[in-house]
Amino acid sequence: MRVPPPAQQSRLLRRHLRARPLGARLCLDAIARTGEEGCAIRVVFPTGTPPEAVGAAGATTLHGIRVIGGGLVVALAVPDEGTAVTLRLDGQEVTVEPRPAETALFAGLNTLVAIRNGESAAQTADWLACHMHDHGAEAALILDRSPGGDDAFADAMGMALADLPGLRRLVLVDLDRPLGRPDLPPASHPVHAPDAPGKQRMVPPPPDPWTAPLGEGQLYEWLRHAFLDEARTVANLDLCDLLAPAPGASVFDRATDAPSGTILLTGRHAYPWRLRDPDAPGFADHGCVSFDRPPSVRRWCVAPAKAGPGAVWRASRVTGTMPRPAELAAFFRCMALRHPGHPVSRLVPRSSLVEEPALVALAETRFGQAPLRMPQIAPPRIDPGANRTAIVTTMKNEGPFILDWLAYHRAIGVQDFLIYTNDCTDGTDRMLALLEERGIVQHRDNPYRAMGLKPQHAALQAAPDEPVVHAADWLICMDVDEYLNIKAGDGTLTALFQAMDGANMISCTWRLFGNADIHAFADAPVIGQFTRCAAEMTRKPHQAWGFKTLFRNAGFFRKLGVHRPKGLTPQLLDRIAWVNGSGRPLPREMYRSAWRSTAETVGYDLVQLNHYAVRSAKSFLVKRDRGRVNHVERDQGLAYWFRMNHNAEEDRSILRMIPAMETERARLLADPAISAAHAACVAAHRAKIATLRAQPDQAAFYSDLTGPRMQRLSRMLGHFGTNVFLAGPESIPDAVLQADLEPGFFFTVDRVEARH
Repeated sequence: MRVPPPAQQSRLLRRHLRARPLGARLCLDAIARTGEEGCAIRVVFPTGTPPEAVGAAGATTLHGIRVIGGGLVVALAVPDEGTAVTLRLDGQEVTVEPRPAETALFAGLNTLVAIRNGESAAQTADWLACHMHDHGAEAALILDRSPGGDDAFADAMGMALADLPGLRRLVLVDLDRPLGRPDLPPASHPVHAPDAPGKQRMVPPPPDPWTAPLGEGQLYEWLRHAFLDEARTVANLDLCDLLAPAPGASVFDRATDAPSGTILLTGRHAYPWRLRDPDAPGFADHGCVSFDRPPSVRRWCVAPAKAGPGAVWRASRVTGTMPRPAELAAFFRCMALRHPGHPVSRLVPRSSLVEEPALVALAETRFGQAPLRMPQIAPPRIDPGANRTAIVTTMKNEGPFILDWLAYHRAIGVQDFLIYTNDCTDGTDRMLALLEERGIVQHRDNPYRAMGLKPQHAALQAAPDEPVVHAADWLICMDVDEYLNIKAGDGTLTALFQAMDGANMISCTWRLFGNADIHAFADAPVIGQFTRCAAEMTRKPHQAWGFKTLFRNAGFFRKLGVHRPKGLTPQLLDRIAWVNGSGRPLPREMYRSAWRSTAETVGYDLVQLNHYAVRSAKSFLVKRDRGRVNHVERDQGLAYWFRMNHNAEEDRSILRMIPAMETERARLLADPAISAAHAACVAAHRAKIATLRAQPDQAAFYSDLTGPRMQRLSRMLGHFGTNVFLAGPESIPDAVLQADLEPGFFFTVDRVEARH
């Protein structure tokens, strides 16, 4: 074994802290610090120790008990060092033998404090070097969570000090007791990575308190009294964290200058695009951040003398101080180092990653090698005048509604329709086969069984291989009960594209249209029959502001999705111009996973998506019997009708397009075969309604749908909170139902499990 030279040995100190029984309790540490006013004692108890169990006895004075994250730091005092320190624990008097505080080790030094949880000596040395050379760190205290300490790590750090001549002191502390949560797996597992995809499907290893996320919240206050209270400044960072390069004063100087004596450190998660060596990740590998995740990690830098004795050091903040908003500094948390041994794709969706120039520069200048860069992708060439539009949709037993829907969307300018069907019994397939023969649609059998997917997901996975999708300039995935209601210009797609002025993605927010108290099925245009709907500012249920996205087929995303395309190509992020239905830009935070609008992003001025989710009560019986194309396991029962049947107000804006739709519909029906196929679908629909209504349970269900209670509720839904829609219509008391509600009235119930 190589032995560090004496000069390095004097700069590297090891401290072995050992827990001990104290009465029936466990004492993690007891620290004494003598001053002009006697001897101050801090006794540290683990998480779960009740504060009421602790009291003073004999000549010992109890000054206070701080409960920090469930652990205790008990402040005591005795007149002098020779006085016995006694405590009353659980009613029994016990004697405490404190050890002397070693705060002089860091007196006057800019100090880093970190916890080691398996990090290598090479990683730790790089971390120290970066913060010494770029930020003025002079010393470090590293608490090593290895059981009883790691001699090999300590030896390697002793050797590394030869390359860190400016580091005046390094203290390695270890314990004989685990500090992690006893119920959690190792902190390095991706289940603890905040951005990791598919965590619900992960099977983590068994709990391990030696490596699990920290469970002793009092640790930093403990280290403060044991070692750090005389430091000039202390910066709390993990061994995978790098302070960002910044001009001007260092974080240490800024903490001493801050009126509060504290500055907040805010961290972003940093990732490699690709690792050079998956078994040995390094700081230089990290060149990317998630574009849609703001800084979310909190640490701190404190000047102990300035912050004062009333401040309390916690893991993510120093309480008792109030840093001003300007008193903050940035850092990067290098996630491949925090979660070693796992591919980048297990830690973060790569579709969220963009290069961060500060990280790329840091890798080159501080660590001597650039990260492996993202592949460059040439921006797409878009012809603004090319606007061929295609709809991709799935259907099952929608025969009576197909022609109206096609006629309407052909009238507003949709040229192509790719329609997948499955298990139809009402003539839908015959109708679509005729339409395909005449070049009006492309009809495909849904491959969901062979693919092992839900019907809608299978269709969207198969559709990108179709020529009609390749040929489209614009695409949207929508259903036959949804109508693009364009309010711009003459109501056509041409007018919409002109009004959106260069947008290449348009999210069209649902406006939920109810049954308008229409119970019977009529072979008449849906948009003409059902004109009552939710108010524009209907925040709940959460489905009320779902959207479907009309997007340029230019490679910004790799896959089709139900509500919006998926699989963002991050290199093209800056080329995306995504707007809402009023033409206002959507925030980037919505680019990867949003499926609904919010109060800040909803807009209906130029386009909305009229969603006729229920139609008439009799047609709803057929819809319920048919089942859903996505959530196939969920019953479309009374709770669904309650959520989706909105009749609060009238919106007739789409009716101006009925003449154009009727012209196109007449053109289609002029074909005798199509006309006959439509009539057959209508007849099958009516027959199915009759069959269902003859069944006692369906008859009772229909009676509930059409009764006065549900009719009245359909005009009140804007007054209810989320939990009401989860609980169902029976959760609303008669007193609320019968009241004359004021505009600002709000009613909700306690949270319940969702009902399908």
